[in-house]
Amino acid sequence: MSTTPATHRAPAPPLPPGAPIRSGAVPQTFQNPTRVITGEGCAAEVGPHAAKLGATKVMVVSDPGVVRAGIPKSVIDSLHDSGIETLLYSEVEPDPRIELVEATLKAYKEFGGQLIVAVGGGSSIDVATATAILATNPGPLRSYEGWEKFPNSPDPLFALPTTVGTAAEVTPFVVITDAAAKFKFTIGSPKAAPMIAFLDPMLVLGLPPSVTAATAMDALTHAIESYTSLLSTPISEGLALQAIRMISANIRIAVANPNNLAAMNALLVGANIAGLAFSNTRLGNVHATAHPLGAFWKIPHGVANALMLPHVMEFNALACPLRMIDIAQAMGESVAGMSMAGTTEHDAALRAVQAVRRLETDIGIPARLRDLGVDKVSIPDMAADAMKSANIAINPRKTTINEIISLYESAW
Repeated sequence: MSTTPATHRAPAPPLPPGAPIRSGAVPQTFQNPTRVITGEGCAAEVGPHAAKLGATKVMVVSDPGVVRAGIPKSVIDSLHDSGIETLLYSEVEPDPRIELVEATLKAYKEFGGQLIVAVGGGSSIDVATATAILATNPGPLRSYEGWEKFPNSPDPLFALPTTVGTAAEVTPFVVITDAAAKFKFTIGSPKAAPMIAFLDPMLVLGLPPSVTAATAMDALTHAIESYTSLLSTPISEGLALQAIRMISANIRIAVANPNNLAAMNALLVGANIAGLAFSNTRLGNVHATAHPLGAFWKIPHGVANALMLPHVMEFNALACPLRMIDIAQAMGESVAGMSMAGTTEHDAALRAVQAVRRLETDIGIPARLRDLGVDKVSIPDMAADAMKSANIAINPRKTTINEIISLYESAW
């Protein structure tokens, strides 16, 4: 499950059969609709920026845990200081359902809101974004599944992440659960990206280590999948590699001490950079297989990504060994001289997989799907859902449903 700062591009359609890969012959676009403001205490800038838009009524969307921790207070105080009336809506839940978005919209309309400010993780930002879309478009929400399906620009939206992973504060994608169908669907458009993202490291200090681990692995997955995507560009590749460096160098420190400001800020910014990258490239098989794990078994998105990541990387290494070697080096692995020692390019590529597995062990990511209560009987149905993902088409290695089943079984 985001990455992100001000950078997005309309995902290209799936590559046609026989199309050249990374030939440079097809025009490429890099787009960044979101303005990004960073730095300690920047949450206090929300009020002045809302006032510049002429807003007098602002709904703040968050979740119960974030509210109990008092995190939205600085944002609400900033809005009040700017003379703006606020409504705090804190009913957001993990893997938000269509019904939750509809309830949020009802509260927003009854309040007479003119701007939405999301303070939270990916779920809060997704709910806020979907609400902003429905505020100006008739719906139903799922009728906008896909790319650029809603006609009208959403109500303005600001986003302040309180985790270090999704990059939803800059991405043009919204993921919502259709509970009846047990399916997570995606709505995408440059118009869906928040207007302004505020990256305030003070909002992520003290995260529980398990949350830091899961959300940072989500961000690392974004960066790795963006780098190996068939839609990658020189711009997105530079961003993705920098995100891999920042996240892999700081995640252990941040999990060990979530009050380490430098490490938490590096993860927050690294996640944002990864979001800029994948907003322009989409992702791959990891996210395609992770979404059904959330829809069927309510496994947190970051944990689902982390579990599937090394298995997909090992599967993909055959198709993009040089890129895997780049990833290994960005994670601090030494591959110099391996060819002289009789090691193949593929062997060197697998150093990236080993680096990810060691990292996940160190930060306490569960090793197997069975340990999280996943019933093996559900694998064929999850694989069928995974194959509906547009991410399958731009994974570096062509993938069949039987190979998706094998990936699940390996992770199980």
